[in-house]
Amino acid sequence: MKTETKAPDQEVPDNSEDLEERVFEGLGVSPGIIVGPAHLRDGGDVQVLEYRLPQGKLNEEVERFQDAVERARRQVGNLKSKAESYHGAAAEELGYLLDAHLQMLKSNSLLGAVEQRIRREMLNAEASVMAEITEISKNFAEMDDPYLRARAQEVREVGLRIVRNLTKTEYGGFAHLEPGSIVIAEEITPADTALMDPKRIGGFATDLGGAEGHTAIMARSLGIPAVLGITGLFAGIKTGDSVLVDGSNGRVIVNPTAKRLSDYKLRRQALARETRSLALLRDVDARTRDGENISLQANLELPRDLVQAVAAGAQGVGLLRTEFMFMNREDLPAEDEQYDALRTIVEGMDGYTVTIRTLDVGGEKLASSLGDHVGTGVNPALGLRAIRLSLKEISLLETQLAAILRAGAHGQVRILLPMISSTNEVKEVKKILFSVAERLQAQGIRIADPLPPVGAMIEIPGAALAADALAQVVDFFAIGTNDLTMYTLAIDRSEEQVAHLYNPLHPAVLRLIQFSVGAALRARIPVSVCGEMAGDPRFTALLLGLGVRDLSMSATGLPRVKKRVLKIDMRAASHRAMAIMDQHDSGRISALLDDFNESH
Repeated sequence: MKTETKAPDQEVPDNSEDLEERVFEGLGVSPGIIVGPAHLRDGGDVQVLEYRLPQGKLNEEVERFQDAVERARRQVGNLKSKAESYHGAAAEELGYLLDAHLQMLKSNSLLGAVEQRIRREMLNAEASVMAEITEISKNFAEMDDPYLRARAQEVREVGLRIVRNLTKTEYGGFAHLEPGSIVIAEEITPADTALMDPKRIGGFATDLGGAEGHTAIMARSLGIPAVLGITGLFAGIKTGDSVLVDGSNGRVIVNPTAKRLSDYKLRRQALARETRSLALLRDVDARTRDGENISLQANLELPRDLVQAVAAGAQGVGLLRTEFMFMNREDLPAEDEQYDALRTIVEGMDGYTVTIRTLDVGGEKLASSLGDHVGTGVNPALGLRAIRLSLKEISLLETQLAAILRAGAHGQVRILLPMISSTNEVKEVKKILFSVAERLQAQGIRIADPLPPVGAMIEIPGAALAADALAQVVDFFAIGTNDLTMYTLAIDRSEEQVAHLYNPLHPAVLRLIQFSVGAALRARIPVSVCGEMAGDPRFTALLLGLGVRDLSMSATGLPRVKKRVLKIDMRAASHRAMAIMDQHDSGRISALLDDFNESH
């Protein structure tokens, strides 16, 4: 794209001062600053009529549904061909997404259920599809894991593709837009982003969406500034309005004034300088001003995250989520399949340690794979999930441990157990681990030697309060601040009405972190923080001051945290951390921390 199409001072209309400026706040999911003309895209749901069918028309209706599904498969296949023209993370991300869509378009849990509904309720195909995707999406949306919650959008997108084929509704693209256009919509799907050419689309903003979804990931991969989750945005903009999208700070400004544009031009120049500066830190050791070495590692959700982690200079993987191997499929992944996936990541880290977390998902969400062994619960977050599920379904755990042990023959690995609440859980897993190791050795299969360290996630208050006991039976701690904050404060941050109460600087949360770190230090075992606090430079000095020396975060956050580490004096950080721990008010804690960050 030509530089001038993005320059804020050249894109505003001459009469900008006569137009009312409006500012919308949302979630910045892809950094960057861009100004351009608004293009409103009405990508709302297809209008679906619901009607009953006579018995003699049911077979014909099922065939009509199957034809629409087959056409959807061809459409996704065409998109996969387009994905091959991308490079790097965008190609990998889109390829993974479209493979998942194809799996759903072959899945009996969706297609079989729709056909059954058509016959059972004598309901037309469009209405049957909508009913099924609503039900499946609701189940995904109730998941505790934000990554899994975001999969509800994929189910909905696949269903709507089938419905569009049934209703013969055309799918609009972006090829007709003028270069530098800002797309404004109620929702942008990952398939929409796949059709976006960065040379034509300057940025986009929506009413709906979150940072964990594929739309956000695709936007970051393609380098398109984006802001999601702005309530009322679509209704507040007209096609042709001048729009400034600040994807770094989650702000959309309609009809920005000349002064605003001038300010943002300076900010954009500063952002470019900062990006160049951070890139130079890749091979710099993360060492405080007084010589304390800090280990900065990466959290990985998918194999494609490995490229970013290595590029950012991560000194290992502090948290590898293994759920990606169990997603969007009817069957469970076999040992060899899991081993191959893990081996690729272990070898890709080239000698750095990879900490592999065992499966952390509620059993009811894998019911199609696990059969009748697991029932649904009223509250999935507090039900049969994570280590509880693994210890109930021993064969599931044995397969995963075997794959990890085999991957450990190709590099350094650690095993991390999620949602631990007692020492007995750890002891049970270790027994199973030793048994699996003996079986593999008897079969002459190469495994990690010695056996990998076994650690516990500290993510529920019970684990933090029992940290001294847990430290006697594990080899390391990994503090998951996201869940620890949620469970301590009984706050679901995805619930809009209470999300503002979610506060990792609450005294209770900080005391649990402090107690866990202290227990690890007393037992002389490593302790890391792998929640969002680890990736936010605002909290770096506090965590280091409390005694943490290992931080694991998304690869994109690593350069800024490293920059903050290089400016910290450990003695001063420790003094300020102790002063903060004497406080009982979150506001005072926040003020003390921000004051330290500004002056150090």
